Amino acid sequence: MASDHTDACSPTSRVVRSVLVLDVVESVRLMEEDEEDTIRRWRALVERVTSEVLPAHEGHLVKSLGDGLMADFPDVQRCIRAAFAIQRLSDRANASVTSARRMLLRLGVHVGELIADGLDVYGHDVNLAARLTTLAGPGEIVVSADVRDQLTPLLDADVEDLGECYVKHVREPIRAYRVGPPGPRPVIEPSAFAAHDLRPTVAVIPFTARTLDPEHHVVGEIIADEVIAALSRAQDLQVISRLSTTAFRGREAGLKEVSEHLHVNYVLSGAYRVFGGKLTLVAELAEAKSGRIAWAENLKGNVEDVARGEDELIDHLVAQVAAAVMASELERAQSLPLPTLESYTLLMSAISLMHRLSTNSFERAREMLQTLIERAPRRPAPLAWLAKWHVLRAAQGWTNNPAQERRLALECSRRALDADPDHSLALAMDGLVHANLLGRFDVASERYERAIAVMPSESVAWLLKGTLHAFKGEGEAAVDATERALRLSPLDPLRYYYDSLAATAALSAAHYERAIELARRSLTANRLHASSWRALVIAHSLLGQAQEASEAAAKLMRLEPTLTVRKYREQHPTRGYETNRIWSDALEKAGVPRGTS
Repeated sequence: MASDHTDACSPTSRVVRSVLVLDVVESVRLMEEDEEDTIRRWRALVERVTSEVLPAHEGHLVKSLGDGLMADFPDVQRCIRAAFAIQRLSDRANASVTSARRMLLRLGVHVGELIADGLDVYGHDVNLAARLTTLAGPGEIVVSADVRDQLTPLLDADVEDLGECYVKHVREPIRAYRVGPPGPRPVIEPSAFAAHDLRPTVAVIPFTARTLDPEHHVVGEIIADEVIAALSRAQDLQVISRLSTTAFRGREAGLKEVSEHLHVNYVLSGAYRVFGGKLTLVAELAEAKSGRIAWAENLKGNVEDVARGEDELIDHLVAQVAAAVMASELERAQSLPLPTLESYTLLMSAISLMHRLSTNSFERAREMLQTLIERAPRRPAPLAWLAKWHVLRAAQGWTNNPAQERRLALECSRRALDADPDHSLALAMDGLVHANLLGRFDVASERYERAIAVMPSESVAWLLKGTLHAFKGEGEAAVDATERALRLSPLDPLRYYYDSLAATAALSAAHYERAIELARRSLTANRLHASSWRALVIAHSLLGQAQEASEAAAKLMRLEPTLTVRKYREQHPTRGYETNRIWSDALEKAGVPRGTS
């Protein structure tokens, strides 16, 4: 490529080259943990790439950055062979270090016409090669369709089609492929990153007895067992098993020691006293890395009730811990730039913010989800939640293009299912898209059933299944499913959303007092949720409580000033069912404008 890369003063020229872009996974974390070691290992890898790999494949180093490099090659085959050679170098370098310290690489390859001068290469195709790295997981190579077309499967590489993928700053989806060395092994073996759960991890250390009576020493074990069992039912948390945490019973172990042994993000610990059958427990939740106390409280209960599992102390403790973790992650997300955040922080914070239903928080949630999707493009959960984001945006009336919202929601849910066809949350959210935006109740019902078959405890699927029954006027089935969802997610941070949909189910069963109770409970947690206000208006109206219905309708109209009865009849998922007529008549009776015919 000597003719293409002359001195800096030479004019630019257009050349067709294959571009390879390499990026170090979690480089910020590696630098924070050990800057000197990370720099040493990175420089050693770059030296071997430039002195061995590039000359062997006629490649040219375009630029080397602190956590990545770019090279170009005369053709696709040499570029791909160089990519495989770089990955082999990386694998050998990582063989002698712990999994947490491995320097994992992701590579993107594209071929196209570039603008070259003596120092650099430029153009859309260069940018596209860089964007392809965001679709690659650690140890993976992702290529464009133009590269794929010049590869012979089984001879040049094993190839796996990733379908149409969206990358930042590229308007239309691009067809991408994951490639690996030819051979009998799968293209991509599961990596530590791919297996990483998008949930923070909590360890519950057996509580320490501050009492001389040996009979009471078992109380701390009982409390820890109950807390672990309850926290394990929270879908947004991982909980270390009781067998693992028992090793720290009675030890004055510090947070650092617990964190190093158990690899957790939060540690719940405390001490208790028993006097006259009464229990006083001092509990605290600490962030393992920083040592910061995220939550602490002095709790009181009855020893016998705790032993029988009947004391509210455990429920209160667990609810406070779950809420504190969510609040702590949200605080972190609001104070640090997105690229430095842990993946679970991004996901938990996005879920929380998108359900606040204020426009600023809602848009911030989308940014977080998109950042996470770029970081882990084949993880179904962020895609599934982004599908719901589009559903909520349409439901709140925050879009001038409902058709586009439907299309984007469906694309997200389909991409989630492409990543994992049996992912229960992705199935549930795809059902939500079909039910609420497309009016395809048959497809939605099938998705909910599949989600529950995959994971019988998937509360979201039960909740949405119940809502679908409610839309169709199948009241008792609706109540059964939504009440099951409430039982499965007693500690869900989005409990108001569960209560709101359960209120809709109660409406369909003509349980109007229960609908009012659930709607009010939902609004206590989130007064901006229009669906809860609608349920409250309808319940009061159908009970003949005109004043209460009118007052609730006035508050609803402040949230949804463009709402009319006609709009509700035409756009609500119940259209075509008797529930639509009953509920829209109730809204009109309460004072919601009829709208132009």
